[in-house]
Amino acid sequence: MKRIERKHLKENELAETLSMARGYIEPRRKAITGTLVALGVLVIAVVIVSVLRGRSQSVSEAALAEAMVALNAPVVPAGVEGAEGVPAAAALSATGTFATEEAKLNAAVPKLKAAADAHAGTEAGIQARYHLAGALSSLGRHDEAIKQFEEVTTRAGTDSLYGRMARLGKADAQARAGQVDAAIETWKAMAQSEGEDLPVDAILMELARAYVQKGDTEEARKALTEIVDKHPQSPYLAEAREELENLKG
Repeated sequence: MKRIERKHLKENELAETLSMARGYIEPRRKAITGTLVALGVLVIAVVIVSVLRGRSQSVSEAALAEAMVALNAPVVPAGVEGAEGVPAAAALSATGTFATEEAKLNAAVPKLKAAADAHAGTEAGIQARYHLAGALSSLGRHDEAIKQFEEVTTRAGTDSLYGRMARLGKADAQARAGQVDAAIETWKAMAQSEGEDLPVDAILMELARAYVQKGDTEEARKALTEIVDKHPQSPYLAEAREELENLKG
């Protein structure tokens, strides 16, 4: 008997719950339907964006990979024989080699630029731009390299790995271009940065070299002394001590 009563109570509770649910849904049917449709559209949009983003990433990575093939190709001077006695440098399409480093970089630059410009906002595009800047600097096209390094920093952010590497590359390109004061300011700012994962000893070494290039031996001594005093495990320690001795002489 009690079991039957409990069954009736549960059925009554279920009926009341369903009735309350209908009472809530009926006057709000249009709004609820609209919400469900909106949610469905949102889900579809998220799926589409994810698919497109995945395709874009694949395309950008493929473009970067193609550019890196040229950048990483071996340099085989003219006269050196490749497979089956074929002069490697004279048969680029067959062997994938270049006669000179300059020829290799000149072949890589347009590919890197194309990948960087076509996929500017992607991680692969940022990597392509960073390597483009490095190639331009190696070719002596320092002003172009500086602009590309700045673009990498802007897109990647100063706190990212490529952002920090680009700042170092920019300072090096400035020094190579004869913009010593600008390079010094860039290196000083990075050496004084706190909380950043930067090779401070390497930066101080470059800073010292820039001061020597400028003729400011006193500031060069300060930078070298900081390496000796604050970075005793630095791989630049011996070089810093040697440079200090040279400056004293």
